[in-house]
Amino acid sequence: HCNFEFDLCGWKKDENGDFDWNFRTSSTTKMGTGPATDHTLQEPSGHYIFIKSSFLQLPGQKARISSPVLSRRNKNCKVCGGVILFYYHMYGAHIGSLIVYQRTMAKHENILLNLTGNQGNFWQRKALILAGDGDEDFQVVFEGIAGKGPKDGIALDDLTFSREC
Repeated sequence: HCNFEFDLCGWKKDENGDFDWNFRTSSTTKMGTGPATDHTLQEPSGHYIFIKSSFLQLPGQKARISSPVLSRRNKNCKVCGGVILFYYHMYGAHIGSLIVYQRTMAKHENILLNLTGNQGNFWQRKALILAGDGDEDFQVVFEGIAGKGPKDGIALDDLTFSREC
């Protein structure tokens, strides 16, 4: 489980991204750019990760963050048929996209979710089934794609795998 209150919990910037997901609290942001609180604590001082469209990013540029490698061979991590749960916030007139991938160690990426545009000014829960079988290790990758609006952003919080990995 990662609530981003202290660190990225082993999630890392992905080498295929153009810019970064950033730690954020709502208490340090300008109004109109992202959620009013985090999801975990429901407080403005709570942390989450965030990308926003700005003059620094061109529309279509990507920020990617990848999970630690998950092993189906770990007896505590029988993710076969497992699930990743998370909360997202995508609000703004010119919001970009959020794409979630499951990536094998051979770098094959399978899209689990593809959301584009305004999804509402509130945190929403999503559960995605992790595909696959056998012993192949994998990662989960969150990709945020910049939109056209300077105030629009995508936030993630409370990423949880259904088993301890």
